This record gives sequence, structure tokens and C-alpha cells, in this order.
Amino acid sequence: MFTNNDLKRMIIPLFLEQFLVILVGLADTFVISFAGEAAVSGVSLVNSFNTIFIFLFTALASGGAVIVSQYIGGKKQELAGEAASQLLMVSILFSVGIMTAVLISGYPLMRLLFGQVEMDVMDACMVYLRISAYSYPALAVYNAGAALYRSIGKTSTTMYIAVVSNVINVVGNILGVFVLRAGVAGVAYPSLVARFFSAVAVTVLCFRKANGVYYQKQWICYWDSGHLKRILGIAVPNGVEQGIFQLVKVALSSVVALFGTSQIAANGIAQSIWSLAALVCVTMGPVFITVIGQCMGGGDTKQAEYYFGKLMQLTLLISIIWNIAVFVLTPLIMQFYDVTEETKRVTVLLVLIHNIFNCIAFPFADPLGKGMRAAGDVTFTMLVSLATTIGARLVFSVLFGIVLDMGVIGIAWAMCLDWCIRAVIFYIRFRTGKWKQFKLI
Repeated sequence: MFTNNDLKRMIIPLFLEQFLVILVGLADTFVISFAGEAAVSGVSLVNSFNTIFIFLFTALASGGAVIVSQYIGGKKQELAGEAASQLLMVSILFSVGIMTAVLISGYPLMRLLFGQVEMDVMDACMVYLRISAYSYPALAVYNAGAALYRSIGKTSTTMYIAVVSNVINVVGNILGVFVLRAGVAGVAYPSLVARFFSAVAVTVLCFRKANGVYYQKQWICYWDSGHLKRILGIAVPNGVEQGIFQLVKVALSSVVALFGTSQIAANGIAQSIWSLAALVCVTMGPVFITVIGQCMGGGDTKQAEYYFGKLMQLTLLISIIWNIAVFVLTPLIMQFYDVTEETKRVTVLLVLIHNIFNCIAFPFADPLGKGMRAAGDVTFTMLVSLATTIGARLVFSVLFGIVLDMGVIGIAWAMCLDWCIRAVIFYIRFRTGKWKQFKLI
């Protein structure tokens, strides 16, 4: 079903797109570092909070992508378009609700989560949160449109949108911080504008009938329980998993806040570099969903098993090369950050720990799991992910970070332990072949 050229046309544009998306985070963190460590800390803490909702929007879009991909694999283009339209509708409703709740309760939430931080850090948190909350609907709408384009294999389109979006963001960051001296707001507003541009652009393109699968106005304004049940059947377990995962990360951010401004800043910078290092697995996740989803939608489990193996080998190979390259460049990247030498030292160590396990364990813990979800094995993957996130990452972060006084380094080790346990369980599940027994459409 998919030639090497087909896979290449999906993977390369998606990789470049994700690379450009990650530049948003790197640009924000880099530029804001010139406004002081309090600003860096505030942005990083709010980003960890915002990621909860970003992943919920992604989970919803992934649920739609699985169903759309399976319909395409089953040669049911009309139903695929209806499902995509329903995905857009529910994404808008969900994101507007989340935005409203965060704008109303933002300050109490920040106080609850990060009440231990210094006042200048809290001020930075509130400025960044209020502005970034307005971008939630744009993020959800973009994810819905990107899910449709990835399902039909046109990943180059979302890549071009990402190019323009990132130009808007980077230029805006420079003007906001260095020209207008707007501090945290100087990086928040450009991100807001860039996200709205992406949402509008991809939505307009998704109405094109030439795509074969496209948005249909009557289905956007109609509540169809059948389509929504299928989409939410994937999205809700995935969303619960990602929601709990991000809540744990926010809880750990509260723990990080106990370690002082230097370690908070190091953790924030490291997370930006971690995002760059994880690029291969982030790229391959949607590829697994599209390929495995279409194979299973067409009822061809042998093809699905073949592509599982092929995509895993490719993911491991590229991930090893990429993670080594990112770590080699990390000391050079750190020269551009206006932070203390201790912050730089801790950041480099965090990146080293992360990259080792990101290239050998994370491919099995994440892309492989996404492939099994695309086949319909949703509940098992959700339960395993929740168990390892809480039982390994949360518990051992407290043990290593606080009890053993390892600080942010201990939290990084706990994260890697979570990946290793999940990777082993997912691999065993894949080998048993139980993922072949599910039917979504």
C-alpha cells in the first residue's frame, strides 16, 4: 500500500514541519532569556501548564485521524470527509470551553500550582498565560485540519504553513523583546498571531474538494452521534492518558519550583532542547497512525504487521543519529543563552540523560503505541501509559528529586524509567498480536 517514496513524501515534510514548530519554543525561550531568568522561568512554567491542553487538542485530532485513515483505507471517502468535519466541530467547541475556563480561573490555578515561586516569576506567568490562552481555539482548529491532511498523506501542505507561521513568530519575537521591550508579552503575542494564521490557512485548504476528502459545511454544523462516538472512542482514552500525563508534568513543575530559579531555568531550557531531540518520534507518530490506520481500515493485518516492523526500524535508526547530533550541538546552543554557568552545566547534563533514552526506549514507548492505537488497541495502551506515568515518573521523581536530593536531574531519571517500562510492555503486547483483533469502523 505504501512504497518507499510514499513514506518519504510523508516523513520528510512532517519532520521539517515539526522541526519548525519546535523552533517556536526555542525562539520563545532563547529571546525571553534576554529579559532575565525570572521571565524564562515564568514562560517555562506556563508552557508546562499549556501543554496539558495542547496535548488534549492533539489527542482529539489523533482520534479523528485514526477514523479518517481507516475510512480512507476502506475506500469510504465520503464518510472520511464527514468524520473530518465532525472533528472540526467538536474541536472548536472543546477549545473555546477550555479557553474560557482558563481565562476565568488562571490566577488561582497559577497560585495553586506554582505558589512557591518568587513574585516576579508569578507576574511573568500571568502575562504569558492570559495571552496564550486566546490561542487555544486556533491550536485545536489547526490540529483538526492537520490531522485531515496527514491522513490523506499531504504532509507537505502543513509543512509550508509551518514555515510561514514560524517566520511570523520569530520576527515577532525579535521585535517584541528587542525593539518594543515588551518582555514576556513580546514573545506571547507573536505566537498568538502565528497560531491564528496556521488555523485559518489549514481550514481554508481543508474545504478543497480536489483533496478527495474535505470539510463539508453541513457536517460541521451537525451533531452526528455515530461519527463522534468513533472519534471520541479513540480521542477520550488518548485524551485521558495525555491529560493525566500533563497533569503529572505540571505537578513535577511544582516540584521543580522548589529547587530555585537556576534549576527552574535549566529545566525550561532543557525541555526546549528535549523537544528538538524528540523530533523523530514526534514525526513518526502521525506516520504510524496514517499507515497502520489505512492498513487496518482495509482489513489487511499482514500489511499492518509489515509496516509496523519497517517503521520501527526506520524510527530507531534515524532517532539514534538525530539524538547524537542534538547533544553534540547542545554546548554550542547554550553559548547563546544569557544565563549563569551553573544553569548551563545542569542543562547539558539533562540533555545527555534525555537523549540516551529518547533514542533507544522512546520509539517503543510512543510511536509503537500510536500504531497500536490506530489499530484499535486503545484501552490497553491507555492503562499502561497511565500506570507508568504515575507509578514510575511521578513516584520516582519525588524519590529521586526530593528524598535523594537530586533535584531536576532526579526528575529526568524518573522520566527515562517511565519510558523503559512502557517500551517493554508495548513491545510484548505487539509481539502477542492482540492488536489485530480490534475493529473501529
